[in-house]
Parts: sequence; structure tokens; C-alpha cells
Amino acid sequence: MAFTKAWRDFRRMQDVGAAASCLIYAGSVVHAFSVLPGGPAVIARHALVWPGAALLAGFALPLLILPARRVLARYVWMSFLSGFGQTPVSVLTGVGLLVVAAGFIYWQVASVATGGPYPAAVFGGYAAGIGILAAQSVLARWLERDPEARKHIEE
Repeated sequence: MAFTKAWRDFRRMQDVGAAASCLIYAGSVVHAFSVLPGGPAVIARHALVWPGAALLAGFALPLLILPARRVLARYVWMSFLSGFGQTPVSVLTGVGLLVVAAGFIYWQVASVATGGPYPAAVFGGYAAGIGILAAQSVLARWLERDPEARKHIEE
């Protein structure tokens, strides 16, 4: 089965968005270990363990809870129909949003050095977002098996 170029580009952008957000998160964790107080055990708990649970929840819950899966699948389908990941402007917009999120998490981690609050919530929120991006990637593949969607995405 061959898909249209638009669908292949969209699906690739879904994958790239999830992968890029993982790389950004990994960089923020490395930065956290060099900046945050409390020692490796505290940092690992706040930057890896609890956010790992948030990532799993962000990934699994939208796929396991049928109403949530329908809503997210509809969002993925509407994103495709609106042209996300299919034009240079939409790709740059997606990358721009990831850059803004990366800047925010980096700023939150760096602000601890000047007496700011410990950024535990930002790690969890960003990890949950990664889980949702990964779920969107999975749902894009599920849409390929939907007869109605196939009419629009096959060549």
C-alpha cells in the first residue's frame, strides 16, 4: 500500500517531533545534573523517575481510554488535514514550538542557580508532553488502518 507524499511527510513530522522532544529532554536532564542542588539521587528522582511516570501516563492513557483515543485521533487527523508537517512553514512552526519549550525548561533549570524554585513540575509536564507526542505518532499509524482515512491518504 502506497501513501500520498502529504501523508508520509505528516507521519514523518509526527515521528521527528517525538524524537526531537526526547533529545531536548535528554539535554535538559544533563544540564540539570550539572546545575541543580541536592545530589544525583534527588535530581534523578525529580528529572527521571517521576517524569518517567508522567511520560508513561501521557503515552498510555490516551491509547487505552477509548474516549481519549478518539479525541486524540481526531486531533491527529485534523492536524493532517490542516497541512501540519507538509509545508516548510508548518515544519518551522513545529520546530519553533520545540525550541520555545527547550528554552523554557533550560531557563527553569538555570533559575535554580539564582535561588529560583526547584523545577520538578516542568520536568513532569515536559515528559507528559513527550508521551502525548509519542501517542500521536502511534495514532497516525492506526489511522492508516481506518477505511475512511485510507481513502484520503492512499495514492
